[in-house]
Amino acid sequence: MYVYCFINSTHFIVDFRLTPTYSSCSNMGSIIYVHKAYGSQIGPYSTASIRLLIGGVFMIVYFLITGFNPEVKKYYKEYFVIGVLNSGIPFTLFAYAAQHLPASMLAILNSTAPLFGAVFSAIWLSDKLNFQKILGLILGMFGVALTTNIATVSLKTNEILSIAFCLLASMCYGLAGVYMKKKTSHINSTGITGIAQLFGGAFIFPTVFLSDKAFNFNLPVTVNILCLAILCSAIAYLLYYKLVKDVGPTKALTVTFLIPVFGILLSVIFLGEHISINMIGGIILILLGTSLVLNLVKIRARKLKNAHNEATENTEKK
Repeated sequence: MYVYCFINSTHFIVDFRLTPTYSSCSNMGSIIYVHKAYGSQIGPYSTASIRLLIGGVFMIVYFLITGFNPEVKKYYKEYFVIGVLNSGIPFTLFAYAAQHLPASMLAILNSTAPLFGAVFSAIWLSDKLNFQKILGLILGMFGVALTTNIATVSLKTNEILSIAFCLLASMCYGLAGVYMKKKTSHINSTGITGIAQLFGGAFIFPTVFLSDKAFNFNLPVTVNILCLAILCSAIAYLLYYKLVKDVGPTKALTVTFLIPVFGILLSVIFLGEHISINMIGGIILILLGTSLVLNLVKIRARKLKNAHNEATENTEKK
């Protein structure tokens, strides 16, 4: 447990010095691992709710110290929507899925968020879906299909529902990013970080009573939950929300490129999970599809066609 706490702390320190994107990735990747690692001790729903509430309280203390005014009365609707869409609903869905799917699969399915972000951006932000983006979406869907067809999943009702919940959670991330870009560009991201987490944690708190797990807050669990709440919720979300406002939801969701790396690495090292060929193939397809959607990899068909036409013209002249 202490090793994991150290790993998260190290990720935050290194990533903060590089870019907000990687810090946010550490945040999202660690959600998946923690739901698996602590589910048997305090319950996955309790873990999701408590980390949000502690992270929100930490930011409130920061507001009081710095004198920052989040203007809750003015923006409470926006804070609530973001808290529910970007934290409350996805965390609850992943908490359920973590009880039935390998953590490595959760990480891979979570990486589909940019695909949903691209679709919602096309609908509400006039970001058109061209041939390349459509091809990326198709590759992403094939990647999901390949990933979920592995030996460790029996495809019973709980597993099928868990896969659907993971994809719905990723859809929420994509929708939340578009909502932020469209509706909250005038709101300080610092206020969003604190108040949205409190709303998200309060929204899912009733799910704590759905678990039959007795609370077991020993020292290792307490230290790691605090580390997760402060470093990977409060501070990492502060950087992520700023990133969404600066570069837009689709580009901000490139954090998901590293989520499978963090998720699978932690799953193998600490949970002893096995990584299959199908999962590796699924990751490649999803990340390739995401690269096409985000224009990180561009299809040069038009340039090749122009080059072919020029070559034909030169041949005819000769």
